Amino acid sequence: MIEIKKIKGGVCAARGFFAGASGCGIKTGSVTRDDVAVVFSEAPSFSAATFTTNKVKAAPIRVSAEHLKTGRQRAVILNSGNANACTGEAGIQDARAMCDAAGSLLGLKSKEVLVCSTGRIGVPLPMDRIAKGIALLKPNRTGSLASATAIMTSDTFAKEFAVEVKTGKGSFRVGGIAKGAGMIDPNMATMLCVVTTDADLSQPVLRAELKRSVANSFNRITIDGDMSTNDTVILLSNGLSACTPDMSAFGQALDEVTRTLARMIVSDGEGVSRFVEVELIGAANDKEARTAAEAIANSTLVKCAWAGGDPNWGRILDAVGYCGVKIDDAKVDIFYDKLASVKNGIASHTPFEKLRAVAAKKSFKVTVDLKLGKGSYYVWTTDLTEEYVRLNLGE
Repeated sequence: MIEIKKIKGGVCAARGFFAGASGCGIKTGSVTRDDVAVVFSEAPSFSAATFTTNKVKAAPIRVSAEHLKTGRQRAVILNSGNANACTGEAGIQDARAMCDAAGSLLGLKSKEVLVCSTGRIGVPLPMDRIAKGIALLKPNRTGSLASATAIMTSDTFAKEFAVEVKTGKGSFRVGGIAKGAGMIDPNMATMLCVVTTDADLSQPVLRAELKRSVANSFNRITIDGDMSTNDTVILLSNGLSACTPDMSAFGQALDEVTRTLARMIVSDGEGVSRFVEVELIGAANDKEARTAAEAIANSTLVKCAWAGGDPNWGRILDAVGYCGVKIDDAKVDIFYDKLASVKNGIASHTPFEKLRAVAAKKSFKVTVDLKLGKGSYYVWTTDLTEEYVRLNLGE
């Protein structure tokens, strides 16, 4: 038996981890808020990361991937206001310079530091201002919220979460911070996340568990179907708890953190008024279930219907029909929460007003059963509102 409970502290909840933030006016030139952050382990740590699958990868991802080959990173330097993406060789040098500056501040080698950036694409980093901001950083044990706030872009709230786990082998903690509100799509989206743990784990285990957990959390979310150039999830483990948990125990704790942060990102999506879980069951296989679930979750017509509180099942069935998976429309069932809207491919006898009441809620679940096999998949998504358009008209 294990006991998992939510605790305070975010990315600093695990023993030996510090965080901090400072402001240097990266985007505007004037300091109006913090826009540089750091997460740091006072003890040597193992590291693992997953990155965007977009073929256009920002400079920070390329540099971090290079540093990760050693697997012994102790710090992450992050900035908002500028993605340092599509900035050429100069962008690579700037990302390395950020690692150099953070390493000098913390007494680390440059390759012991990973780097993340978020913000506008195609704009060179103002390295003179960033260098000053990094020099002002004073990581501490209570710096999680400040760091989570500093990496926000169009987010409306800072995202942090942590748990403590008690097992027969001792206790350990897992905590993290994240940002993300737009350009969110499975296979890593416009989001940054740093997770820390004091569990005593080997690097192969760390990498395997992060990959598994991301597949069931950050790779299950979509807001607008647009995949970013900068998406990164980093996991650091310093072993200071002296607890080597069973993988099931660590996996549950890591999932609790990644899934909670992922849900926060979807709930904070740009212009979002509804959180929707799309569950696809009965597909020929899991791959086809994923294809169909994502087709529904990314359908502009479906999302607009949800924005209006309209349980339009025709648009859902249409999305499944055009996405290329095996389907017999005469077998399909569709549910809003547990209310049937479609049975065997035709409208159910559920009163429309009852279905509309579900679609009017701030959070609901849509289940589509193809009744062809055992394949299943779920995606967390949102509606699509006029506010999303306004936020993305450009500057």
